[in-house]
Amino acid sequence: MTSSWLFWSLLSALFAGATAVLAKAGVAGVDSNLATAIRTTVVLVFCWAIALSTSRPLALSTLAGRTWLFLALSGLATGLSWLCYFRALQLGPASQVAPVDKLSVVFVLGLAALFLHEPLSLRSTLGSALIVAGAVVLAWRA
Repeated sequence: MTSSWLFWSLLSALFAGATAVLAKAGVAGVDSNLATAIRTTVVLVFCWAIALSTSRPLALSTLAGRTWLFLALSGLATGLSWLCYFRALQLGPASQVAPVDKLSVVFVLGLAALFLHEPLSLRSTLGSALIVAGAVVLAWRA
């Protein structure tokens, strides 16, 4: 099971859920940008510790320029996402912010179709519509 993408995806979802609750508790009374910087520093140290303990030391020098470019752009997108997410958590309840944040799945499907030429099927379109509907229902407070 630990070699399955589904196993790791479910763990990712579990940790992302915990992240929202922990971040909401931690952002109270703190500037959201400072909270993001603290969180990012912890992630940076943690990720480098994991990478250095599991990768070959010379692996960095073998990476292609294209790899560096796209990982750097991905990092910038992550940073912008986190800054926006923490600001949203500061302004709204985690139970509303998190479902809207999960609309990223819909954006992934669209961007993957556009840039990676991954197919959009009836199933992925229907699933996207259900995700949007679910986000609207969970985020809407009467």
